[in-house]
Amino acid sequence: MTVDNEFTLFLDGRELGRGAEWRELYDYNLAPLMSPGRHILAVTAVNSFSFAGMLFGMRVDLADGRVIEIKSDESWRVVPAGTRGWEKTTKAAQTWPKTRIVAQFGGDPWWSTPIRVNEMPTLQPIKVFFWQTGWFQVTLLTLCAVVILFSFWLMAQLALHKKERLLLQRERARIAMDIHDDLGSRMTQLVLHGEVAQSELPAESSTRSHLDRICQEARDVLSTLDEILWAVNPRRDTLSDFSAYVCGYAQEFLKPTAIQCLFDVDSETPHVVVLDLPIRRALLMVIKETLNNAAKYSGASELVLQIKCRRRRLVVVVQDNGKGFDPSAATQERNGLANMKQRMSELGGTCVVTSGPGQGCRIDFALALKPSHRRRFGWIGKSNQAPTLTHETKGEQPANEILQANDTVRR
Repeated sequence: MTVDNEFTLFLDGRELGRGAEWRELYDYNLAPLMSPGRHILAVTAVNSFSFAGMLFGMRVDLADGRVIEIKSDESWRVVPAGTRGWEKTTKAAQTWPKTRIVAQFGGDPWWSTPIRVNEMPTLQPIKVFFWQTGWFQVTLLTLCAVVILFSFWLMAQLALHKKERLLLQRERARIAMDIHDDLGSRMTQLVLHGEVAQSELPAESSTRSHLDRICQEARDVLSTLDEILWAVNPRRDTLSDFSAYVCGYAQEFLKPTAIQCLFDVDSETPHVVVLDLPIRRALLMVIKETLNNAAKYSGASELVLQIKCRRRRLVVVVQDNGKGFDPSAATQERNGLANMKQRMSELGGTCVVTSGPGQGCRIDFALALKPSHRRRFGWIGKSNQAPTLTHETKGEQPANEILQANDTVRR
């Protein structure tokens, strides 16, 4: 084909080539681009002045031997100016005007022999990869939309979970306050009434001893209430508070014994590490069991309590210099060691007992700590903070007197 003066040739909307000399022919091999079905040929032509026209000839040899010839004649249509997508239009509109023959090939002003025939490069079909197909892109967009919607749903669930945790903390604080204000005050009055009644009885009265026992039991109940208040209070969930409570408890528990208690607690214990109620309760129980065994059976003169936190892993070590024992034999006879191992196993932790006759005893508790939801998603609902529960605000004695001993604990 050629055009007076410039042209651009399209096949199925794909540009095949251009020409700018009307006295030359441009030869295209379209065989690699042809496939069974319908195809659209389109040409855009530009003329500078004077005569204008296009010469076009195409021969298609079919596999069955038939031949299709296409030439520039009145079957072509002229696309009106301003029409869009005309390169891919499969059927011309009836309103599009038809072309007209200006002159036969070889007649004036056309030549009969071109000055040159330009062999144009043979184009190959465009490979469309699966990620370039429409179905893949639609599927990908749908998947992205589903992921975004799921992310919003997950964020809403996290916000709801955060709200539930805040409500739970408030309920825990309310329960702790009710225990202190109701049960605590009533038990204190019971002790006071018992002591008053005891003071009014003669020293040799048998009733006096019974009252003394009742008062002591009431004091023990108050001590138990202190522990319950510490466990329930949401403001005591940090590792720092747990370390302070355990050290204070050990100091008070071993005070009547001949065992000297030494503490090795991280001075830089991260306050952001939060121990949930089940973890604090289980750890406290195993430490209390360990201290109780040391006081009863070890015969030690020194006990070391270590609390370390390294890379989200909490390690508690209780070691004494007592007479030691055979762990394999003691496990069969006592339930204490088995209970400690079971408690740690339920938390996903470990309990390792190292001892031998005359070698003292060392018990290692290790537990992997998970990031706290309160810290990890603290940006959700920041304004809804759980109320702080402190017994000092009412001018009364703190519910947990053991915590006061923490000031003298050596770290």
